[in-house]
Amino acid sequence: MDKKYSILILDDDKMLLDMYSIKFSKIGLSVNAIPNSLQALKLLRDGLSPDIIMIDIVMPTMDGLQVLETIRKEKLAVNSTIIMLTNQSQSADIERAKLLGADGYIVKATTIPSEVVSEVMDIAKKHGL
Repeated sequence: MDKKYSILILDDDKMLLDMYSIKFSKIGLSVNAIPNSLQALKLLRDGLSPDIIMIDIVMPTMDGLQVLETIRKEKLAVNSTIIMLTNQSQSADIERAKLLGADGYIVKATTIPSEVVSEVMDIAKKHGL
């Protein structure tokens, strides 16, 4: 990797944030780990444009699908690959995420962390990373 790629991870689970921060840092990505939807949107509105944005769906204040919808509506981080990482495996959630413009959807419960990292990178590569 010549260019240092960046990822914004949005999840209210501190343990997961820490674990994924370490995993993505180890493969050379610069990581922004944010536990709060409003804080993440503020960073994006202030001009942060990571290569990859990974969003959990179930969160307090504003859920991940609302965050995704806001990002797309306000045209924030337009070149970012956005991937939902969640335990929500209902087809309605997957369908809604796709309609809102998610580039990928990974179910936490069926994927071990190292597979999540590989899948995220595969999806990002398909989107021009």
